[in-house]
Amino acid sequence: MRLFLVAGVAAAFLISACEPAKPAAPTAEAIAAESKKLTDYLNAEFEEELAMSPMSLTQLGRKEQYDKLDDFSEADVQKQLEWRKQSVADMKAQLNPAALNDDAQTSWDIWDLELQRSEARAKWLRHAYVFGYGGPHTDIPNFLITYHKVDEAKDMDAYIARLGELGRAMDQLTERAKLAAADGIRTPKFGYERTATEAEGMITGAPFGKGPDSPLWADVKEKIGALLADDRANSEQAVTWEAAAKAALTDKVKPSYERLIAWLKEDMGQAPSGKVGALTLPNGADWYNVSLELQTTTKMTADDIHELGLKEVARIQAEMDKIRVSTGFKGDAKAFFEFMRTDKQFYLPNTDAGRAEYIRQAEGYLTAMQAKLPEYFGRLPKASLVVKRVEAFREAPGGAAHYFRPTPDGKQPGIFYAHLVDMSAVSVWALESLAYHEGVPGHHMQIAIQNELTDIPLFRTQYGYGSYIEGWGLYAEDLGKEMGFFTDPYNDFGRLSSELWRAVRLVVDTGLHAKGWTEEEAVAWALANSPRPESSVRSEVRRFLMWPGQATTYKIGMLKIQSLRDQAKAELGDKFDWKSFHDTVIGGGSMPLPVLEKRIGAWIRTQKAG
Repeated sequence: MRLFLVAGVAAAFLISACEPAKPAAPTAEAIAAESKKLTDYLNAEFEEELAMSPMSLTQLGRKEQYDKLDDFSEADVQKQLEWRKQSVADMKAQLNPAALNDDAQTSWDIWDLELQRSEARAKWLRHAYVFGYGGPHTDIPNFLITYHKVDEAKDMDAYIARLGELGRAMDQLTERAKLAAADGIRTPKFGYERTATEAEGMITGAPFGKGPDSPLWADVKEKIGALLADDRANSEQAVTWEAAAKAALTDKVKPSYERLIAWLKEDMGQAPSGKVGALTLPNGADWYNVSLELQTTTKMTADDIHELGLKEVARIQAEMDKIRVSTGFKGDAKAFFEFMRTDKQFYLPNTDAGRAEYIRQAEGYLTAMQAKLPEYFGRLPKASLVVKRVEAFREAPGGAAHYFRPTPDGKQPGIFYAHLVDMSAVSVWALESLAYHEGVPGHHMQIAIQNELTDIPLFRTQYGYGSYIEGWGLYAEDLGKEMGFFTDPYNDFGRLSSELWRAVRLVVDTGLHAKGWTEEEAVAWALANSPRPESSVRSEVRRFLMWPGQATTYKIGMLKIQSLRDQAKAELGDKFDWKSFHDTVIGGGSMPLPVLEKRIGAWIRTQKAG
């Protein structure tokens, strides 16, 4: 044995002597130089990417290609994929990932991963529904109304040109829906019905016919009126603009919407109903697995997610039951759910006054939270935040609240939108957690700060990953409890109810798309396991059917951020700092969860060394 060991050592020495010397580790100067080179490269590449999306330029507050809308054709999707393949290949040929600092490595990882995601999206393009749960027929008009700012005469010219472009865009999108249908991929029948109704609403009223101004015509008049009021235009220009806008709307927009509506009504008879999840689509099981990976940025399977959801539902329900007991309610958990779902004290009147009060209460929660933020965050957003009711042309009973990002220049504030057409679907006990989710420290905090970052490549200030963004929003709700809010027991029940609903989503989304549940089975399970109002549950289940996998992102993202926080607390002990942790999580922009985990690991090592 002794001889064997000596011989082994001698052999190892000879082998190592023949090997070339390992290259020296890069110096700090070399790392800084290579990291800057990557940032410069990615900034230049992102400018090329932006040039392919006039609408993205506008959302950045820029006015290049201000008279154009994006190309929505399948050919353009392929064109952008080929561009990204070349971009990643060039990055790998020109730069050395071993000589990058931690933050530059994050940029490298995201840019590289985005190619894989783009390839998956392109391969399954027709499986992703074009219309149904909202869609471009309302989203593009809302983009024009919200983001296209008219500061001078030429901006109005560009706006009118974009109205003409809307007709082209709608025809491209209708063609994509037709191509998907030819492959046997159709939205559920209710998606056809909703899209047809919304599309008809967009071309009803002036200047298309009698009645109140249509949404886009009202916006045209408002934008022209603002120019006149500030003496930035004269009456002669106003007349010319109105005539040109009317022509664009009636000659280009209306016909394109009519073609969409005609096709929807013609094809509606073939649209599925009843069991309409991903399993009913061609290769639907494979599509759902891909969609889950795209949405969550993890490798979790449908079974993994379903089981996680069942466990989380049971855990959260036990926490909620403690609140039931603390309130002195006489009845079991099921009765308490029904009480919270239906008792009039928890709902505001279905009137304009009730809607105004809902917004006032939301603003009150946000104001109180703003004062507390500096204790938990070092970096705060500069952009303002407003709370608004969803515009009538896209409002839906029980629709989910959502957030619109600000422009980096701050001219367009962040918007917390709430669907208030049916006040019986929006309880006041759920409002506090909703305000923290959509506003601060949730989406507005994360997205506005991301928009304002200047020390990372520009693309990282604009890219978004659902599991990170929605995970942060749900994490922010729970953080509100840590920060001393939710002092009202019913509001605290609302916080848990919000988390419960995200756990319910894990079960229902996978039930619908991987286990063959019908819409009614999903509604029944959700109602039995949460206190959410029925109208909201039905709206949400239809949303899940239209957007496979998206509903799972909230809880999966939240649990990952919480696990990273707990890991940091355990490893750092007294060195753990809330401000530093939160600034690290949201100070690098939105990112896939594996990249976030790598980033926090590097931060923990730095904190330990310090």
